[in-house]
Amino acid sequence: MSVPSVPVADLPADAPMLDVREADEWAAGRAPSSQHVPMSQLTERISEIPAADPLYVVCRSGGRSARVVAYLAQQGYPAVNVDGGMQAWSAAGREIVADPDHTPEII
Repeated sequence: MSVPSVPVADLPADAPMLDVREADEWAAGRAPSSQHVPMSQLTERISEIPAADPLYVVCRSGGRSARVVAYLAQQGYPAVNVDGGMQAWSAAGREIVADPDHTPEII
C-alpha cells in the first residue's frame, strides 16, 4: 500500500509532526515542533494524536512512520509520511532539539 509522503524540503519548519520513534531516540534529538507517541504505544494513545491537517509523521528513516501513516489513514487521520525521517531532517540542516542531558543527534 502506498502512503502519502512529503520530502523534508517541502515541509514547513513549524509543521505539526508526530514522532513515532522510541523514547531514547526522541530524547537524543527531535524536531522542535514534534509531539512524541512511540509506534509501540500508538493504539493505546490514539487520543493524543494531534488534530492537524495534514499531520506529518516522522521516525528515524521513514519505515516506521510509513506504517503509522497507513494505520492512521485507516482511522480517518490526514497523515503524511516524512520521506527519509529525522535523518533527512538533520541532513537538510533543520533544527534539532534534545533533552537537557543530551547533545542533539539522530540515533
